[in-house]
Amino acid sequence: MAWVWVVIAIVVVVVVALVVMGVRRRRTAMLRGHFGPEYDRAVENSEDQRAAEANLRAREKQRAQFDLQPLPEATRLGFASEWRDLQERFVDQPAQATGAADALITRVMEARGYPMKDFDAQAELVSVDHPDTVENYRFAHAVQQRAEMHQASTEDLREALLRYRSLFDELLRPEGNGAAGVTADQARPASYDNGQRVTAGSDAQVPAARSAGQADGLGARESDSAGPAVSDTEYDNQQIGRGDVR
Repeated sequence: MAWVWVVIAIVVVVVVALVVMGVRRRRTAMLRGHFGPEYDRAVENSEDQRAAEANLRAREKQRAQFDLQPLPEATRLGFASEWRDLQERFVDQPAQATGAADALITRVMEARGYPMKDFDAQAELVSVDHPDTVENYRFAHAVQQRAEMHQASTEDLREALLRYRSLFDELLRPEGNGAAGVTADQARPASYDNGQRVTAGSDAQVPAARSAGQADGLGARESDSAGPAVSDTEYDNQQIGRGDVR
């Protein structure tokens, strides 16, 4: 009869192993489905897949410790108006405008309830709620830091501003109930541009910044007498040389 117990023990071990494997696979599928490209980035920057998944679960647990607050409409309008102002300043002061965008997003995060920590920790928390745009945030912040040392071109700065905007629009969008919220295009408010995101492979055309006495190379708003009026969305996109970026 001893062999029967051996067989039973082997079967139990196999069943337990299959269950554990199934749980791990489901957990991996859930993390990959939620974090998307951020999952792959975590794996690349970790010792192995298990360590990466532990890091992502730790982010989720930390994020669950605090509640994000919706922005009052007046506050959302104020932030959107500030974005339009800095976006218009980009024409003549691209580095200053990009720095202002970085500071504005930090203020929006703080107003929503994100704890203000060092940038890397802050980005990890943002990745839980905005996994599709957090890499845009990292890219833009890196460009902004280079700009402080005068090592970023106007093209780099324009790309950074586009990427900042992808996260900014998501942070301003109200949660739940399918409500359509104010974004950078709606400071007065105006029409919303469906929240187009900037991806790493953006191929938007980037014209040169304006110099003194030069025509507006970033597409300034045409006067009413010059032809058809430009919509607010088109104007905002032109101000930073934005094409159909998806």
